[in-house]
Amino acid sequence: MTSILTNVAAMAALSTLRSIESGLEQTQAAVSSGLRVGSASDNAAYWSIATTMRSDNMALSAVEDALGLGAAKVDTAYSGMNSAIEVVKEIKAKLTAATEDGVDKTKIQEEITQLQDQLTSIAEAASFSGENWLQAKLTGGLASDINKSVVASFVRDSSGAVSVKKVDYTLTASNVLFDTNGNTGILDQTTNIAGDGVVVNVNDGGVTTSHNLNSYTTAQVSAAVTGAGGAFDAGGSIAWTVAGDGLGAGVGYVMIGSDTWVAATEQSALANATQEVFATDASTFEWQINTADTAASTAMSVDSFTITNTTTKTELAGLLSMVDTALKSMTSAAAQLGSIGMRIDMQQEFVASLTDSIDKGVGRLVDADLNEESTRLKALQTQQQLAVQSLSIANSSSQNILTLFR
Repeated sequence: MTSILTNVAAMAALSTLRSIESGLEQTQAAVSSGLRVGSASDNAAYWSIATTMRSDNMALSAVEDALGLGAAKVDTAYSGMNSAIEVVKEIKAKLTAATEDGVDKTKIQEEITQLQDQLTSIAEAASFSGENWLQAKLTGGLASDINKSVVASFVRDSSGAVSVKKVDYTLTASNVLFDTNGNTGILDQTTNIAGDGVVVNVNDGGVTTSHNLNSYTTAQVSAAVTGAGGAFDAGGSIAWTVAGDGLGAGVGYVMIGSDTWVAATEQSALANATQEVFATDASTFEWQINTADTAASTAMSVDSFTITNTTTKTELAGLLSMVDTALKSMTSAAAQLGSIGMRIDMQQEFVASLTDSIDKGVGRLVDADLNEESTRLKALQTQQQLAVQSLSIANSSSQNILTLFR
C-alpha cells in the first residue's frame, strides 16, 4: 500500500538513521576522549569506581611529595650526624695524642676548642624546612618538639575508611646531639671524669666521715710548695706553701701514703673540735679539708671540656672514655637515620608502583579500545550513508505516484 499521508518506509529509514547517529555520537566521543566510560550515564558502577580511585591516586601523589620532603629531612639529619662523627673522631685522636709525655696539652686544647665549636655549627645548620633533628628541646619540651614523623602512605581499607600512615621518629637523648633547654644530648650531657683521687677518713667532731679527695704525687707537691716559696722536706709528711712553723701557713699538703698527698688548710691545735679535720702522727696540728680540693671527679661534656698541662693521665683516660661513648651513641643514631632513609626510599618506590597499578586498573575499566572504536566509527559512518540513501529512496516513493496521474 502506498500512501502520501503515512510514509512507513521513510519512518523506518529515519528511525534507523537516528539509531546510527546516536551510536556514531557515542563512538566519536570515545575516540575524541579516549574513554569508553566518560560519564555516569555510560556505566554508573565503573564510573563510580574510577572516580574514587582517581581521587585516591591524587592523595597518593601528595604522599609521594611528602615522602620526598621527609627524605630531605632525614638526609639532612644524616649528613649532619655523619659530619659530627668525623669531628668527634678528630677530638678522640687529639685526646690520644695528649696522653703522650711531654706534649703541650694547651696547644692540643686550642684545636679541640675549634672542633667543639664546629660540632655546634653542624648541629645548628642541619635544618631543613625548619626541622632540626640534631638539636631539640628535650628537657621540658612538648610532644611536638620531640615526636617527628614522615607521611608514608594513604590507605583505604575494605570498609571504605581512609587513613594516612606515617613513619615515626622520636628525638631522645640517644639520637640528639644537643638539648636546647638542658644538658641531655649526646654531646652536652655531663659525665663525671675521675681524677687521681683517694678516699680519706676524716674525724668530724668525733664522727669519722669519708671524703673523695684529689691526690698528688711527691713531685707535684714539691713543685707547688717550693714554687710558692714554701718549705718542703722530701722525707717528711707535711708541707705548706709558706715557710714557718706551720701556724696560719695557708694551704698545705699531708702525705697519707707512699707518694700520695692530699691538700688541706692548716689550723691551730684543737682550734675547733667540730671542724672536719684529719690528724697525722707527724704533727700536733690538725688540718681542715681544703674545700677547693674535695672533688675527686669533675662533670664534663664532649662539647665543653678543657685540658691543660696539669690534666692527669687518669683524667685523660676518663675524657677518652667519655668521647668514645658519645661516638658510639652518634654511630647508633646515624645507623637509625640511615635505616629510616632506606625505608623512605623503599616506600617512595612502592607508592610510585602503586600509583601506576591504580592507573592501569582504572584504565581497564573506563578506557576505550581505539582499535575497536575506530573500526566501529568507520562502520557507523558507512551505515549512516546507507541510512541517508534509504531515507532518500523512501521519500522519493511518493513522488512516483504523480506518474500515475499523467
